[in-house]
Amino acid sequence: MGKVAAKIKVMPNSPEIDLDALQERLESSLPEGAKINGVEREEVAFGLTALYPTVIVPDGAGGTETVEENFSEVEGVESVEVDNVGRI
Repeated sequence: MGKVAAKIKVMPNSPEIDLDALQERLESSLPEGAKINGVEREEVAFGLTALYPTVIVPDGAGGTETVEENFSEVEGVESVEVDNVGRI
């Protein structure tokens, strides 16, 4: 079975949120078999910075759905959106 790399846009719910702590919470929420392979940060507006983790997941049923669901349940996350997906 192959693997998929997905760049996911994670918007925090506040500009005051500690992005390092949020990143750690995202990493600990990953399902088994998934891993983060780098995180980019991009200022969106008014001091709000989005995180763009690139997540490597097995190419199976559901794809990135479980990762998206887990990320959306993390404390401090406003929204989760897949930005880009590709096979590796």
